[in-house]
Amino acid sequence: MVAEIGPSNIEAAFLLEALKKGTRVDGRGIYDYRTLKISCGPTYGLAEVQLGQTRVLARVSCEVTRPFPDRPTEGIILFNTEFSSMAGFGLDSNRSSTQEVAISRMVERVIKQSRAIDAEALCILAGEKVWTVRIDVHFLDHGGNLIDAASIAAIAALRHFRRPDVTIDGEEAIIHDVRERNPVPLSIHHTPICVTFGFFGAAGDMLVLDPTLLEEQVQVSSFTITLNSHREICALNKAGGIPLSPDQIQRCTQVALAKVDEVNEKIQLAIKASS
Repeated sequence: MVAEIGPSNIEAAFLLEALKKGTRVDGRGIYDYRTLKISCGPTYGLAEVQLGQTRVLARVSCEVTRPFPDRPTEGIILFNTEFSSMAGFGLDSNRSSTQEVAISRMVERVIKQSRAIDAEALCILAGEKVWTVRIDVHFLDHGGNLIDAASIAAIAALRHFRRPDVTIDGEEAIIHDVRERNPVPLSIHHTPICVTFGFFGAAGDMLVLDPTLLEEQVQVSSFTITLNSHREICALNKAGGIPLSPDQIQRCTQVALAKVDEVNEKIQLAIKASS
């Protein structure tokens, strides 16, 4: 991967001075998201998210496969990410940096380990046939905060996706063509949404929501909290060496709870608009 060129000393000093006064370079408040646009379709399981200058595309597909021997009654969920070399300077689609791997693993952990998808509902014939659901996330433009944009795109695509209907006749499974019978949605337990904060200053005493690429290059640490609409914490992730106090974590949680409700509402509107 090509070495990334960071901001100049003047840019970093200007950004920090603005934060000390409670303002940001792009004019947002410290707890404001950039403009969020979500679009679904035209095919099932396709969702594009634009968060400021960050743009992510998620596509969900499925196929019938054999289950894992140790989990004969559970479907398989696969996750794949791809960084376009044109998404930003320093990105190489042929090699993955440490940051890219961390982002991919974080989003995968949010979807799979939080058990957002009912894996048992993907079983067709126990030990013989299950649905394998594949989630492909493509990072098209890198303007900062890829984790939040990717999690929103993945969840929106999963909720928008429809798989072919199945009829079980004894030991045989009949997969119906979508032109013959209406496809059915996935069984989704909850919708985990990532909310990321950036911390600045030697002591990490200044924080912002939804950091831009410039802010990510200056921040001393980041903190991502994943919540669902049931106000449950699904995952926590901290990157950087600055420790966070309980008060800071509590403040981030309260802000994230409000933002998750707003994002969920936009996902629902996008899905409704595509139908």
